[in-house]
Amino acid sequence: MGDTVEDLLRANAPQVLGALVRRYGHFDTAEDAVQEALLAAAGQWPSAGVPDNPRGWLIKVASRRLVDALRAEDARRAREEKALALGERLASGADRAPREDDSLSVLFLCCHPELTPPAQIALTLRAVGGLTTAEIARACLVPEATMAQRISRAKQKVRGVSFGRPDNWADRLPAVLHTLYLVFNEGYTATSGASLQRRELAGEAIRLARMVHRLLPDVGEVTGLLALMLLTDARRDARTGPHGDLVPLDEQDRDRWDKAAIEEGVALITHALRTGPAGPYQLRAAIAAVHDEAADADATDWQEILGLYDVLVRLVPGPVERLNRAVAVAMVRGPAAGLAEVDALEGELGHRRDAVRGHLLERAGAYEEARAAYQSAAEQTMSLPEQRYLRRRAARLGP
Repeated sequence: MGDTVEDLLRANAPQVLGALVRRYGHFDTAEDAVQEALLAAAGQWPSAGVPDNPRGWLIKVASRRLVDALRAEDARRAREEKALALGERLASGADRAPREDDSLSVLFLCCHPELTPPAQIALTLRAVGGLTTAEIARACLVPEATMAQRISRAKQKVRGVSFGRPDNWADRLPAVLHTLYLVFNEGYTATSGASLQRRELAGEAIRLARMVHRLLPDVGEVTGLLALMLLTDARRDARTGPHGDLVPLDEQDRDRWDKAAIEEGVALITHALRTGPAGPYQLRAAIAAVHDEAADADATDWQEILGLYDVLVRLVPGPVERLNRAVAVAMVRGPAAGLAEVDALEGELGHRRDAVRGHLLERAGAYEEARAAYQSAAEQTMSLPEQRYLRRRAARLGP
């Protein structure tokens, strides 16, 4: 399947699903029908050509599959009559364009508060991203059967939930943004596996963030999240060496950074910061912009970064935010000050805490302790590129 057809299918998937659920209900059955229509299009369009109205084609095919599924679900006369009625509605209005906010409505449904974050991510990638269960399973490094069960349970939980943007949509928007942020982070730095990055996941998160931004262009945190993704993803080509080895930020070839993505991200965050109080995603994007706009590592304005982290940790006093602030403290006030901040941290930081400790101890000249910290971090991470990088850092400090 060519890139054009694949992009077209993924862009239309949430709109088609929204049209079916709005018209017929039955989110779980409708989602299955949409997947079947996408597979049918993927098999036919590359050879037969893309239809003049691709979205209408998908809605019509998915509607027929949905009607067939409803007919097969229950043989009782009432269900048969309902299926016939749906067939009549199909004939009269299947090509009608869905409402433009259907994509956002589907996102809100996938991020229902009763679902766990892994379930929200899986359902979002399936229903909004148009990925197959097998693709999602590979991206999340779980067996396909496990992912199928996760998606099935998620669909059952939202079965019967009314479709459309919920009345408390502003309360649920943070869950939508958090889900996209988690998808992006897993794509940008994979938690396990042989590759440092899963570019398809990061790219999908950016695509969905763009969609949300188009629908809610005046919401500062939506703009901030999109800017953060662009400014971070701009460095991806420089993050690995020829053999896939990790290259730290201060050693990256900045000529390989995506200048267009940086320019777009800076423009987005600059506009967002001018229009209202800054939220966590806006602050994170502002920090990323300071890094990206520096000509080289030595030109980085760490004093400004520390000031931004001071504001961020007041809003989000989480361990990851405080660990990142500790690095900024070390760059401004010296490694001893940064180590004091790191040693005071508690929480689920995994290998990150020891990796930062190793870096700061090395800068402080405590090479034996630094080597032990690097080795400890390498033992904790499940990412093979990170393991190799941390072990090289340890080996460089001597036996």
